[in-house]
Amino acid sequence: MTQEQGAARAGAVPAARKGSSGDEKRYEAPRYRPLWVEEPARRRRLPDPVRTAAVRAVLIISVTLIQAVIAFLCTMADSWLAFPMVLSSVASTVVATWGVLDVWVTRQIWHQRHGVVSAPSSTARQLRRERRTERRRARAAERAQRRIPGQGGAGQLSHP
Repeated sequence: MTQEQGAARAGAVPAARKGSSGDEKRYEAPRYRPLWVEEPARRRRLPDPVRTAAVRAVLIISVTLIQAVIAFLCTMADSWLAFPMVLSSVASTVVATWGVLDVWVTRQIWHQRHGVVSAPSSTARQLRRERRTERRRARAAERAQRRIPGQGGAGQLSHP
């Protein structure tokens, strides 16, 4: 195998020719393909407080499921640990429900504070509507000032 074939297999790309002789070629370092290609996210990332609450809820739910499985297995094995595990599973279910509600409430609060909800009762939507109305009024007033008086065209059937 020649040097050129070995470089071609390694992925090297010939650079500029060295001097006037065509035999000597310099090669750049091999160009490797990246292991992965970044793709844009399909959905936006959750806000930090919401993501924190969601992680907390997932951890609580996973502990609750583990406790429920242990309680079931202890019950099947007729172990003394079955009753305490069932009680702790019930308590964990209440805490897991609180965790899920915490995610929901945190999300609602974040949306309300940052004004991104597009519901009819949203404060952000009302503010946008007011700004839009104000801009329309300003544009209408500007157009009215640009008009030449006396050439409104009202009642005029054709141009002279």
